[in-house]
Amino acid sequence: MAYQTIDGVRVWGEPDPGALSQAKTCAEHGNVVQALLMADHHKGYSQPIGGVVAYDGQISPSGVGYDIACGNKAVRTNLLAADIKPRLSVVMDQIARKVSFGVGRVNSEKVDHELFDDPDWSVYADVGKREHDKLKALARDQLGTVGSGNHFVDLFEEIGTGRLWIGNHFGSRGFGHKTASGFLNLAAGREFLANAPGEKMDQPPVLLDLDSELGDMYFRAMKLAGRYAYAGRDYVISQVLSIVGAAADMEIHNHHNFAWRENHNGRDTMVIRKGATPSSPGQLGFIGGSMGDISVIVRGKDTSENRDSFYSTVHGAGRIMSRTQAAGKMNWKTRSRSGGQISAEQMNRAVRDFGVELRGAGTDESPFVYRQLQDVLDAHANTIEVLHVLRPIGVCMAGADEFDPYKD
Repeated sequence: MAYQTIDGVRVWGEPDPGALSQAKTCAEHGNVVQALLMADHHKGYSQPIGGVVAYDGQISPSGVGYDIACGNKAVRTNLLAADIKPRLSVVMDQIARKVSFGVGRVNSEKVDHELFDDPDWSVYADVGKREHDKLKALARDQLGTVGSGNHFVDLFEEIGTGRLWIGNHFGSRGFGHKTASGFLNLAAGREFLANAPGEKMDQPPVLLDLDSELGDMYFRAMKLAGRYAYAGRDYVISQVLSIVGAAADMEIHNHHNFAWRENHNGRDTMVIRKGATPSSPGQLGFIGGSMGDISVIVRGKDTSENRDSFYSTVHGAGRIMSRTQAAGKMNWKTRSRSGGQISAEQMNRAVRDFGVELRGAGTDESPFVYRQLQDVLDAHANTIEVLHVLRPIGVCMAGADEFDPYKD
């Protein structure tokens, strides 16, 4: 699948009109060096998911989004999937009990971590003592919890070798969300912890100059949220390794929804990858499919196509159906849904036929709402090499009726 350039936006695959419109809006605002859409793109808040925008001297908190440093970690274990299949149902029950899923959940086991002594917590102290104390307490409570939406903990069988892999996908939790909303508030002249007004998905990006005090504060806070997200994924993987009784002999860890200082074509840029995976030559990545599809471990290639994409690739299969289209509209007072194109019976049958032991999840995360991962990988075949193909055997997510406050 070839790329095309449309109104200054480089697009891999067929453009989604809404995502393309968002990318064009980004390209028309600020000091934009490059705007890209990966093959798994779809609409997000302010910047498309599967969208990459490189700025000169600026950073966009709305482009990074609310789930700062959402990412994936995968480890290969010293076990074969066959070793745990006889007890897979019990293992998945244990994971569902041990790991906390859902919005606002706190970890039953308080996790101490050197991260809480990080000097960049001073950013929040500069905003105010109340803000610092509130966000740090929230971060302590939620470290090692997974959240809702498309966030998961999975067990995989590697095709060809039968090796057991463990993977997860989530970000910086409520700490990252409040960091994002707080700096968007400050950029608009509101107080950090103020209730933000209803924002529109298609609004232009919020931009901060990197050499401004606010831009520097946000950049430092964003990187702290990134380290926090990494620590959470590390902790959850260690929990699951303990449950299955395994050790890891290989790990891949990367994130998206982040901004990186990078030099491209001799020019220093701030590259924002929302729902896009870094893919520098030799860099490893874990890209997840749906619960009824493969996931893969990939490595970036040293090609002109990869350079032209600012060393970026897909982060998943990409949605083709919105959550409301799939699951229907939720009435939170009655906790009932109306409408929706996918039934729980359809989802459960498809997942069962694929050989997956499922815990939690709603129809808005069913295989029917995503592209086939192989299709988007094929679109980027000249930028990444697939090293390991993983087939899910166990999937654990938040329950079907968990509220998901994230805009992207």
